[in-house]
Amino acid sequence: MKTIEGDEELIKKLTENFVAAFNSGNVDAMMSNYVPDESFVIFDVVPRAEYCGAEVYRGYWLEMFSHFEGKPHLSIKDQGITVGGDAGFGYSFQHVTGKSKQGDEVNRTVRVTNGYRKIGDNWLIALEHVSIPVDLKTGMAVFQ
Repeated sequence: MKTIEGDEELIKKLTENFVAAFNSGNVDAMMSNYVPDESFVIFDVVPRAEYCGAEVYRGYWLEMFSHFEGKPHLSIKDQGITVGGDAGFGYSFQHVTGKSKQGDEVNRTVRVTNGYRKIGDNWLIALEHVSIPVDLKTGMAVFQ
C-alpha cells in the first residue's frame, strides 16, 4: 500500500481534535471523528462490550459524561500510527481523570486501538477497541 505524505499527520490531528472535544464535553465534536454510519464498531471495556453504529456510541458518550461532576480530562500518550492507502491503524494509552458525581476521584488509563478509514480527504475512526490490563494473579483490572 502506498502511504500518502501527510496521512499520519492528518490522523494525529484527528486525535488532537478528539481530545479537545472530549475535554470540552462536546459529544457532537467527538462523534465527528468517527465513521457516521452503522459500519462503525467499538469493543469497549464496559457492558455492553460491543456497539455497532455511531448513534449507539453517541448515547454511550452522553451516558459516560453524566457520571462526572464537571468535565473529565483526557490525555493521550505513546500514540503509534501506521497508514497505507485508505486504511490505517493506531494505538495509544489514554488517561482519564476527573471527579464522579459521588465525589470519587477518577484516574484511569486504558489501551486503545483504532482502525481508520480515509473517506474522501478525511480520516475517520471506523473501529475502536478499548482494553484494560488485568493482573492474572488477582483477576482484577489494572487502571494505572
